[in-house]
Amino acid sequence: METLLNYIVWNPSEVIGHLGPITLRWYGMCWLVGIAGAFFLVRWLYKDQKIKDELFDPLFIYSFLGILIGARLGHCLFYEPDYFLSSGTHFVEMFLPIHQMADGSWKFTGYAGLASHGGTLGLMIALWLYCRKTKLSPWTVLDNIAIATPLTACCIRLGNLMNSEIIGKPTDVPWAFIFEQVDGQPRHPGQLYEAIAYFCFIFVMLWFYQRSKKKGSAQDQPTTQFKGKQQPKTAAKPLHSTSVGTGFYFGLVLTLIFTFRFFIEYTKDVQEAWEADMLFNMGQLLSIPFIIIGVYCMLKATRKRQ
Repeated sequence: METLLNYIVWNPSEVIGHLGPITLRWYGMCWLVGIAGAFFLVRWLYKDQKIKDELFDPLFIYSFLGILIGARLGHCLFYEPDYFLSSGTHFVEMFLPIHQMADGSWKFTGYAGLASHGGTLGLMIALWLYCRKTKLSPWTVLDNIAIATPLTACCIRLGNLMNSEIIGKPTDVPWAFIFEQVDGQPRHPGQLYEAIAYFCFIFVMLWFYQRSKKKGSAQDQPTTQFKGKQQPKTAAKPLHSTSVGTGFYFGLVLTLIFTFRFFIEYTKDVQEAWEADMLFNMGQLLSIPFIIIGVYCMLKATRKRQ
């Protein structure tokens, strides 16, 4: 008993309260806060870059649907394909937030299972469709979304913490959590590790953004020598290698999040039993392509300026 007192006993209710017939849950609220925070941050970025308001309006719908659909399908197809593809009933559960009970009745459960890798892929597809509609540069859109992404990711992991899900491996570190809804073992709070890291990444992204603005301002009026006089060029002003629109922020956020995700998996319990004997678990395997894409985008932005 004395040993247990050294750890953090974690057993919060998943429910915040009730608003009439609606049940407010921590996980859903964290998603809402994360999406709303990203919404206002990207809106500020658009205004700061003098992008028209009417081009911003549809961005929220595209992003929200892309993340939600991608994250849900990612979980179902990457982690539980044997269940969700085994029958028509289970296939329906993949798309609708309901579950069929043993007596044949249906129960509203919310989307119990969302994968960050699927959400990232879904967001990319949604932004591609958004760019086709608005005719905005895909790299400009991807970079702006990338700057706000760590904020949403942080809130989602806090939601996982409130649900006592995606738990860590047993450990004896003094900051271990005892997830009473799971078992009585002290475990790594893997969700909290990720939330703290993503929170720090927000400031990394904003630091690079402010830095690029200062360096870019020195290039706003590029000149060339013409018979001993400085004459303004008529070409478009160049972008610094870390300016929005080069793909640098898109590459940076992928590299930061999924590199951290790859290594933090070593402290987390496997989500499905079949992962136990794998050299790298599913989360790590799915992180590798995103890391490669991220590094490539950063190198491309650094080596080639528009």
